[in-house]
Amino acid sequence: MNKLVATDIFKAFKTGAYHAQVLSDISIDIIQGETIGIIGSSGSGKTTLLQILAGLEFPDSGEIFFNDINLSINNAKQFSIMRNKLFGYTYQFHYLLDDLTVFENCNLVFQISNSKDINKNSKKIFETLHELGIDKLQNNYPYMLSGGERQRVAIARAIVHEPMFILMDEPTGNLDHENADVIQDLTIKLAKDHNIGIMVATHDLNYAQKLDKVFRIENGGLVSK
Repeated sequence: MNKLVATDIFKAFKTGAYHAQVLSDISIDIIQGETIGIIGSSGSGKTTLLQILAGLEFPDSGEIFFNDINLSINNAKQFSIMRNKLFGYTYQFHYLLDDLTVFENCNLVFQISNSKDINKNSKKIFETLHELGIDKLQNNYPYMLSGGERQRVAIARAIVHEPMFILMDEPTGNLDHENADVIQDLTIKLAKDHNIGIMVATHDLNYAQKLDKVFRIENGGLVSK
């Protein structure tokens, strides 16, 4: 079973005389098909941890492994080579491009990775949109969608290239209770149906309790709940 492992992650932010230690010697791992919640107060380092795991930010010390491969070696170059295969990422805000349709927003993933199999890519997009219940919206633009629909498109974009892991930063933070519940259950179903490891940073304790494991970031450290 494929595994993503972070060991002894330390991260501090420095601006002039200001110094803030955010993460201190954090170690965590996730396997495909597993769901993990990361909770903690605002500013505790949840987003920073996800970004480090995805190679979008680098720790001051510590290492990230995919199975036996040390992704921390050569930093950006090594992560960049494997990122598209390994990760999908969603944010609290959907970050859809307003001048692209739902289909075109999802297709961006394949364009960025220079995947030229148009028929295969299109079929995968249609299948993903259908699974998320938004296939009839494929020609719509983001301004034509509800908040819940936009978040579903963002999730579709994150999984359409079949990553092994999805890192989700407050994916239901901007949604009402009803839509939040739908998205929460949907992400868990996706993890189990497609054997995707999902790590979610969230303030929603109800969401966290639905996941396989929950950890809290406190004073820079990671505590199992």
